[in-house]
Amino acid sequence: MKKHIIIGNPVSHSLSPKIHNYWFKTHGVNGEYEKNETNEKEIRQLLKQIKDGEIYGMNVTVPFKQSVIPFLETQSELVKKTNSVNTIYNKNGKIHGENTDVYGFEKSIIKNEINIKDKTVLIFGSGGVVPSIISALQQLAVKKIYISNRTYKNAEIIKKKFNFIDIIEWGKIINCDLLINSTSVGLKKNDKFEINFNKLSGRKIFYDVIYNPVRTEFLLEAEKSGHEIINGRDMFLYQAQKAFHLWHNITPEIDEKLIKYLYND
Repeated sequence: MKKHIIIGNPVSHSLSPKIHNYWFKTHGVNGEYEKNETNEKEIRQLLKQIKDGEIYGMNVTVPFKQSVIPFLETQSELVKKTNSVNTIYNKNGKIHGENTDVYGFEKSIIKNEINIKDKTVLIFGSGGVVPSIISALQQLAVKKIYISNRTYKNAEIIKKKFNFIDIIEWGKIINCDLLINSTSVGLKKNDKFEINFNKLSGRKIFYDVIYNPVRTEFLLEAEKSGHEIINGRDMFLYQAQKAFHLWHNITPEIDEKLIKYLYND
């Protein structure tokens, strides 16, 4: 049986095992997929298991999207651009890293029929998924990207890679068309996003990369103020679809039956 895992910390919220095990059954793949709450010291050995064929496919979530890179033997051009990995497998005998987050985010914007060409975007956070979001926003031809992070030096690291972005001091708000939460605030029930959005004028789009829970406090507060809200569900679905294709050369269908299974089971 082909073993697949997702590594991260925390990882208990992940629906990756549920979606991939569903697709294994649907497409007759002899596979299994499990969560693996991981620490930094375990990464090298886990990736060695990919090399040795003990693990067939691996997904990577926070906070290890950069941590895994030193242990890769080959990587895609998109990984080189973003310095972010979320999918790993054995490619031609080598530990290979891919980024399917860029595809996932871009497809989620297109699916929701959001036209952000020549629009402005503010991203909260500077973690592992942010370079992927920025890369996708570039492809979608946005006008300007701002980022804001509690730790300023981490935002500066992002700016070194993407020098066209501007950094906004944490707690300040500018009147952008699209506001994205890429932080982990919202994964826990009582998490509070302590930023005042009352200075925004007009109806905006609020996007949270978190998909479980479905509505974070970030989205709930935006909805109360009449803004449009989108969670990370579609990004999650499409990045998973692309990962599945990379592992098994099968592009599984994303339909209402799958979504109902994931969220209403």
